[in-house]
Amino acid sequence: MKKFLPFYLFTFLLLSCGGNRQSFLMEGDFKGFNQGELYIYGFDGTHGLDTVAVVKGHFRYEIPLEDSTLFVLVFPNYTELPVLGAKGTTVKVEGDASHLRETKIKGIKDNEEMTDFRRKTSGQAPPELAQSVAKFVKEHPTSPFAPYLIRKYFVQTPQPDYATAIELMNIVQKVNPAVSRGKDMIQRMEGLNSLKDGGKLPAFTATDINGRTVKSSDLNAKVNLIYVWASWSLESTGILQRLQITQKKHGDDLKIVYICLDADVKACRRKMERDSVKWSTICDGRMWDTPVVRTIGLSNVPDNIITDSHGKIIAHSLNNGDMITKIDQLLPK
Repeated sequence: MKKFLPFYLFTFLLLSCGGNRQSFLMEGDFKGFNQGELYIYGFDGTHGLDTVAVVKGHFRYEIPLEDSTLFVLVFPNYTELPVLGAKGTTVKVEGDASHLRETKIKGIKDNEEMTDFRRKTSGQAPPELAQSVAKFVKEHPTSPFAPYLIRKYFVQTPQPDYATAIELMNIVQKVNPAVSRGKDMIQRMEGLNSLKDGGKLPAFTATDINGRTVKSSDLNAKVNLIYVWASWSLESTGILQRLQITQKKHGDDLKIVYICLDADVKACRRKMERDSVKWSTICDGRMWDTPVVRTIGLSNVPDNIITDSHGKIIAHSLNNGDMITKIDQLLPK
């Protein structure tokens, strides 16, 4: 029996070190973040929104993986932190809640490369940071972080730069045609680039949370509003009650359609019932992959489109205050 001992010992060590583990493990420690929750989702859409408990500054997240996946951690202040995961690997996250851009991520070379980039650019202002991101993508087009960076810094911004986003994504796609969401992102950005005030609202058909069909042709009131929100965006949920007051104020002259990017459809339905929302809310649990979001060309949370009775776009992507002001201007009492 003794001659088999080395084999058993080797097997034990292999298993204890995670060599045969089929899952990805992420562990983290944050100063200044004693208790709470983080959100996490897969950037490629294969992993829906999940929550991670933080206890005494520590969190642990483990999930079975077959293919490498870019996860996005979302903090209570809505700061995002992308982390690459792979089967059988462990990643350590260490940082300070007050300086999240300087967070260190150890494990998997790409994570460490992105940590170096993030820490070097942590003090840059938005214009300079956008230039640094563009340079990084051009120098590292095969990086699994490239599509995320393009979306984050050139699409989901107050003043999107779709031309640069499309240029960079084409570079990434040329080097790696199989890149996750590559063609889809290019098509979507081209649609976003064509969304202009004075243009026509793209035609769409969707089903709301109560099973009712919602069509672009239904938006035939004097003023119509499509509003994108999510429970994890305080900025978007903070205006919902005021929108109800605004709709009551203008009555049939104002039609509203909500698009909720939550992963939990049942929770969305409960909130709408609790708030007695009468108009249609579209929520299919697919978050950014919700077809109607792609079709009409909205890219942020919150986001919005205001149209007239003929589907002409009067304004889009206004901040919440300007959105309410615009509606009131279009429907004076």
